[in-house]
Amino acid sequence: MIKDLERAEQNVETRSESLRKPLGLFDLVLTQILFVVGSTWVGAAAKLGQAHLFFWLLAILLFYIPQAAVVIYLANRMPLEGGIYQWAKLGFNEFAGFIVAWNLWLLSITVIALGGMFTTTNISYALGSDFAWMPNSKWCVSLISTALVAGLGWTCVRGLSLGKWLHNVGAFAMLVVYGALICLPLLGLARGELKNYQPLQLALPTMSIFYCLNIFTKLGIGALSGFEYVAILAGETRAPARDIGRSVIIASPVIALMFILGTSSVLAFIGNSPIDLIGPVPQTLRLGLHTFPIAGAIASIGILLMTTRTISSTSVHVTGSSRLPMVAGWDQLLPAWFSRLHPRYRTPINSIIFVGTLTLVIAISSQIGAGIQEAFQLVDNAANVFYGIVYFMLFAIPLFGAAAIRSGAPIWLRIAALCGAGVSLLAIFFTVYPIIDVPNPLIFGAKIAAVTVTANAIGAAIFAIGERKRRAVVS
Repeated sequence: MIKDLERAEQNVETRSESLRKPLGLFDLVLTQILFVVGSTWVGAAAKLGQAHLFFWLLAILLFYIPQAAVVIYLANRMPLEGGIYQWAKLGFNEFAGFIVAWNLWLLSITVIALGGMFTTTNISYALGSDFAWMPNSKWCVSLISTALVAGLGWTCVRGLSLGKWLHNVGAFAMLVVYGALICLPLLGLARGELKNYQPLQLALPTMSIFYCLNIFTKLGIGALSGFEYVAILAGETRAPARDIGRSVIIASPVIALMFILGTSSVLAFIGNSPIDLIGPVPQTLRLGLHTFPIAGAIASIGILLMTTRTISSTSVHVTGSSRLPMVAGWDQLLPAWFSRLHPRYRTPINSIIFVGTLTLVIAISSQIGAGIQEAFQLVDNAANVFYGIVYFMLFAIPLFGAAAIRSGAPIWLRIAALCGAGVSLLAIFFTVYPIIDVPNPLIFGAKIAAVTVTANAIGAAIFAIGERKRRAVVS
């Protein structure tokens, strides 16, 4: 079995030799921060009041640390282009690898299709109330979506030699925004605008256990997830076995502090007032700097920086979602057309064109009719289930995967993986069974389950067709 695993790894490494390798440790660390840290979760967590720290710590203990540990372990054992696709394939079988990649790909397609809407909303916030019409204009959203997908597609074709700089700029933009957000209460204390500030005050939750578990899973898979995505680019990294794991170790404490201290800052200025869940950071910056004559300008700059982060993070999704069809093409589970590389830039040109075209069609179609919009919203909600499936399979690899992979996993790693798998299942449950106000929870849950089952049935059918064609060629 060990020899079979080594042969399979060697085959992927041989395929990866034609890829350029521009990514170093510095790039990977910034990409981890860019991809994991978002701006909306500090607002959602602030709605928990002083109990937010309890939930962050619980999510860190039972999901974030297990995720980091498993990704480090698997990236060290199998530093292969395709990341989790290869891990699941070698840990279980090709079908498992394909379905994991399919669910992760569906998640990325949804995020890319939403990128234009988020970018339009952020730009309208930055330009002021006179431009509040922009997110409600179908033509405006469609135009910005087209420009975004075309620009990111061109960057992706050029490869990570260019793309990594876009990712690095986006990470720096988010670090600047969060740095300002975290320092804002200290400035308020110095100016006497805040009477006290306790960023790490621990309080137990007063809400129902059911509600608490739901919030806990959202902070885990919703906010503190994403370390596995960078590993998709292992074949384009100079030292993947060493640097992917190191990037997780370096970035993880930074990310955790950004979320915890960022939430404390939002809570310090907004308190019990309504929180803007779309733009909690600009809202906090405006409140914290309202006595400054340039408060509006500073908030607008913050929004533009976060827009830069949104564009850069979407670029990571475009890059990863174009590599997954490429590696499936290597295994002849998809047509070899997806694996064809650009003669100059050595990037999967056809896969990039396919992803860009598909996401653009989805983004523009979702602006047309109410029926299509409802369908898109269902897929967007089901994206949480897609990610839950991906993470359950990730944690299952050191628990139930091939003996050659499990053999080196220490007992503490298996316990951590068990915790992560449990959180993943809880997250799937709370997505299908909502505790938020919806007209009919049963119908809502049935629709989410139907979308998930249908999407994975399509993935299974694509795999079966590819497997049948491959067998016909071999025979």
